[in-house]
Amino acid sequence: MKILHTSDLHIGKRVKEYSMLDEQKFILSEIVRIAKEEQPDAIILAGDIYDKSVPSAEAVALFDEFLVGLARLGKAIFIISGNHDSPERISFASRIMEANKIYLSPVYDGVIRPVILPDGESEVAFYLLPFIKPSVVQHYAEDGVEIKTYDEAMRYVVGKMDIDKSRQNVLVAHQYVTGAERSESEDMVVGGLDNVDASAFDDFDYVALGHLHRPQNCGNGAIRYSGSPLKYSFSEVNDNKSVSIVELKAGHEPVITERALTPRYEWYDLRGTYDELTARDFYKDTDYQEAYVRITLTDEDDIPDGMRKLRTIYHRLLDFGYDNKRTRAGKTDLGKPLNVNELSPIQLFGELFEKQNAQPLSDKQEDYIRGLIDQIFNNNQ
Repeated sequence: MKILHTSDLHIGKRVKEYSMLDEQKFILSEIVRIAKEEQPDAIILAGDIYDKSVPSAEAVALFDEFLVGLARLGKAIFIISGNHDSPERISFASRIMEANKIYLSPVYDGVIRPVILPDGESEVAFYLLPFIKPSVVQHYAEDGVEIKTYDEAMRYVVGKMDIDKSRQNVLVAHQYVTGAERSESEDMVVGGLDNVDASAFDDFDYVALGHLHRPQNCGNGAIRYSGSPLKYSFSEVNDNKSVSIVELKAGHEPVITERALTPRYEWYDLRGTYDELTARDFYKDTDYQEAYVRITLTDEDDIPDGMRKLRTIYHRLLDFGYDNKRTRAGKTDLGKPLNVNELSPIQLFGELFEKQNAQPLSDKQEDYIRGLIDQIFNNNQ
């Protein structure tokens, strides 16, 4: 059986002040195109369909358009809710959807019933598990069972699935597997309390995961994050986005290949002085001007209104900052309190300036400040 696996669409997401809807529309049409070429038997969307539990009308309309495009292929489509989704909204009209081979994860109620697809002379069972928390699973647990961790929750849920090992079994889930590599655009739980050990999935032939945005295998080749189809943070600048094409064959490990996804606009992390980055030779033969960029200036002196000026060249500038002596100094120990009665106003200002900027006032700056102080004192006499 051939499966197309993707996740973390985050439809409706905004990065800084930029809406990602146009980029999402472009990349979702690419996924439909790849699905037409690959002709998989099943398509998996492993959670975080939307970026918010109450998505905008525009986000819902875009997902509707995407789902219609996939449904026209006549293949089975499996969709679960992630931690950003509302499970009630994702499962809406699920019984009607099944008539068109679109299977939606229900709100967790203690029972996960598989969807069985024929595969030649055998069968493949798909278990659709929405994002779960220990408190939710505890509500449906048997008397005397205490579930305090995500790992305990997952093991309890899987233990209740009554898995038939005479067929191939696929779990679709949206959790964090211990040891997997995160990026900045994902929600995190302090202390790793959301960890699930890979051994919890030993009974499955393939585990189609969502939640992490970087494509990767976990533990073994049968447990995989497809990653998000788009970059949503600068920690993903060097990631290559893709959908996973999975070939399942009884008695063998899954064979996984990646179909690359090329975004409409790339992401870049640019660094240099203001003069370097605004020189036409730096950007003229690149796609930097329309890309999503973060710029770090290495100038020692701040550029007045620097972000606005840079945006005249880099139209999708998302983030802007400096890396110089001042910023590298960070928070400096201010030491013992100064005796202000023993220092002149220019000395006090000089102490403050050096603490904040990791360098003393220049002669020119000192002359300027001295002039301002003299003017203030003369006006107050």
